[in-house]
Amino acid sequence: MRTLKKLGLVTALAKWRLTWNRIDTSVNFTVPGNPKFMGPKDAVKKFLGKSGLVVATSGLAANGSAGLIYRAIAELYREKEIPGGLTFMASGGIGGRGRVPGTLDEVGIEGLCTRFITGHIETFKAIQRLADAGKLELQCLPQGILNLLWGELAEDRNWFDTETGLGTFLDISAGGRGTPVVGDWPQFVEKVGSKLRYMAPKIDVAVFNAPAADEEGNIYADGAAILAESEMITKAAKQNHGFVIVNVGKIVPHDPGKIFIHAKDVDAVVFGPKTKQTLCFPYAKGGLECLTTTSTVTAKEGMEQVKFINRKLGITPKRTPVDFALARLAALIFVHNTKPGCYLDIGVGLPEVAGEILGETGITGLINIMVESGVMGGRPAPGVFFGAAVNPTHMVSSTEAFRLIYEKLDAVILGALQVGWNGDINVSKRGKGAINYVGPGGAIDLMEKAQLIIICTSWAAESKIQIVNGKVVVDEFKKPKFVRQVDEVTYSAQRALDLGKKVFYVTPLGAFQLVPEGLRLCAIMPDAAKNYRIIKDTIPGISTDLRVLGY
Repeated sequence: MRTLKKLGLVTALAKWRLTWNRIDTSVNFTVPGNPKFMGPKDAVKKFLGKSGLVVATSGLAANGSAGLIYRAIAELYREKEIPGGLTFMASGGIGGRGRVPGTLDEVGIEGLCTRFITGHIETFKAIQRLADAGKLELQCLPQGILNLLWGELAEDRNWFDTETGLGTFLDISAGGRGTPVVGDWPQFVEKVGSKLRYMAPKIDVAVFNAPAADEEGNIYADGAAILAESEMITKAAKQNHGFVIVNVGKIVPHDPGKIFIHAKDVDAVVFGPKTKQTLCFPYAKGGLECLTTTSTVTAKEGMEQVKFINRKLGITPKRTPVDFALARLAALIFVHNTKPGCYLDIGVGLPEVAGEILGETGITGLINIMVESGVMGGRPAPGVFFGAAVNPTHMVSSTEAFRLIYEKLDAVILGALQVGWNGDINVSKRGKGAINYVGPGGAIDLMEKAQLIIICTSWAAESKIQIVNGKVVVDEFKKPKFVRQVDEVTYSAQRALDLGKKVFYVTPLGAFQLVPEGLRLCAIMPDAAKNYRIIKDTIPGISTDLRVLGY
């Protein structure tokens, strides 16, 4: 990446960090003769002026945050201009982890938000604290389930039945707790026959971010990093005779062939010249071009840009030779168990490194990469840009993406917090209470539909592992990821076996395959003898079918 480009990115990051809490809710762009255009506070007072409303919003990670609206909601509640008792629904993690302003975590104020429904929870620290204090009803529904429910709501039905979630923490008949994260709250899931029935409240107000609007109030998507849930929550809100508020970053000429959402379905257009496409990159200045379908940069250059930004932010850990060894093993297992043309979804964290290895080999040109946000093609973007892709070919709604996942997904590469000796997978619960709850994101949907599941995980939560003279050397580890019983079943090993899935667990010491007896060691890193002893001591009774790597 050129030095000049690096300097530009560093300058943008520094300016953003110095001014990130200066969110001007007094902006008030209007269009003569068109009452749809109004300031953020006017829009909130007009359409969120009643207690108990259900608000659905869109975005994923740092992409597509309607921060101007979130801040206006928080300010108006504190100023006693609007009542509280609101329900917020967001399928993905679009909070600020208690640090970054201008995210949906802004609404985590006692009395303002009294119910929160999402699939990925750990980025909403203010929400988690309220839940632990018993002041908020925190509900967890898988990301795909929520998106499919919004598709149902768009057709005026607030439930659907599926086998997704059987045998997991959502399945009360299998010993699960259901949808409430903490506390004795109503359930949004029930067992009906051999399936689970998921439910969701109808949407009163849809709030989302979009690149641009014309002066008629039509919304345009050109320049977006993701479309996510915006289209479907619009349809669901209008089906319920509700309202739609769109926060845009540009005003553009009318172009009938490029309209994303028509003016008739939009009740308020809030123009903010600093509205971000992603992170600190406003639409008005072109956003981060490499994340758009009109990108003119090479895939290599685009990946260098997003990786550089993540490193500067300290968001993603510095990857070690051990991580890359693990990723190469995961990529090898993927190649040996799939065919050209397969559909693959890659998760966040170590799976991204495996995706990077696949991209460097050119294999991604022979397969179909799917991202649950609805971004198709290109190379999945890591870190804070998760959900976007570098040089995507096209974009669809998250609901359409999950419909495609349910129909076509062949393989998935995901991470894990814990793996049971029987093969159960925990990606959702890190510790006690809501504050330590991660949520499954789309993992339950993905593992239910993929025939090949590859889990990439470190050997222990606290470990010192390095490569010395071509051998993987364990200097220290304290808390193994492989345990007798996981703290929460996000995906059931027995369910995977019943459906005939291939499941692999890839670690720095070796790889395991799920078999009816539990885990079978199928590959081991050198130093084989020492690593084998560590594995046997950690997972008693493990069976083996070894192919030693590196010799």
